[in-house]
Formats: sequence, C-alpha cells, structure tokens
Amino acid sequence: MEPNFYILFVAAIIPLAVGSLWYSPLMFNSVWMKAANMTEEKIQGSNMLIIFGLAYIFSVLLAAVLWGSVVHQQSVVQLFAADPNFGVEGSEIQIYFNDLMAKYGNLHRTFNHGAFHGAIVGVLFVTPVLAINAMFERKSWKYIAINAGYWTLTLILMGGVICAFI
Repeated sequence: MEPNFYILFVAAIIPLAVGSLWYSPLMFNSVWMKAANMTEEKIQGSNMLIIFGLAYIFSVLLAAVLWGSVVHQQSVVQLFAADPNFGVEGSEIQIYFNDLMAKYGNLHRTFNHGAFHGAIVGVLFVTPVLAINAMFERKSWKYIAINAGYWTLTLILMGGVICAFI
C-alpha cells in the first residue's frame, strides 16, 4: 500500500469549498450570522487571507487524522510497524504483511465506505465537541445544528475522497 499523500492536500480544500456554500446567502448565512452574533463589520475587520490560510492548514491536519479513521489498512501498518523487522525485505513479519496487504489491501477502499466513517466522526465526535462548547458559550441549538451539519457534511466528503483515493 503506497499512499497518495497528495490527496490529503486535495481533501483539505473540501472544508473551504463546502463552507463557501454552506455559510453563503444561498443557504445559512443570515441564520448563522444571527446565531453566531456575527456582523458584516466583524467580517470586514478581519484578515481573510490569514483566516483562510490557517483554515487550510488546519484542514490538512484534519485530513491526516481522518485518514486513520477511514482507511483501515493504516491501522494495520501501525500495528506491524512496532516490529523492528517491519520494512526489512524477506523478514517473516514483512512477508506476512505483504501477503496480508495483497489479499486485503483494497478491502473497503471506496468513497461510500469513507463517507460512512466520515459521518460517524461528524456525528459522534465533532458534533458533541461543538455542542459542549456552544452550550458553555450560551449559543442556540440553531447555531449548533448549522455548524454540526456543516462539519458532518464536510467530513462525509473528506472521508469519501480520502478513502477512495489515498
């Protein structure tokens, strides 16, 4: 399994693309702005180049972590890597690993499988984190739903792309 690390940089574009539509006037802009207590003045008073640049960097990190959730073979690599002879051609562990990967290396490597795991991460991990923060910040359930919906959809798409193409 030779992973295509470049797909992580491609998948990191997904949060920016989905966000540009999700938080646009076509969808949830006015509802989100009210729920987030956001104004046009606050938006105009910020350096969007820095915000988008950092958002992309954080999205690359998110894609890297999501990779371990959606590509099960990555966990196998981590398990085998603990053996000092892993990576040594002809070693018993390397022969076993190569045989295992030849047989199961492409199992569950589809967009739909990655999207399923992206949904699990979105609903069972990201949504509770967002909800906990929002409750302490005294944000509305509408605010939670808009942001959790955005991240769940984003992680579905990222998970699908990563699983299918990495």
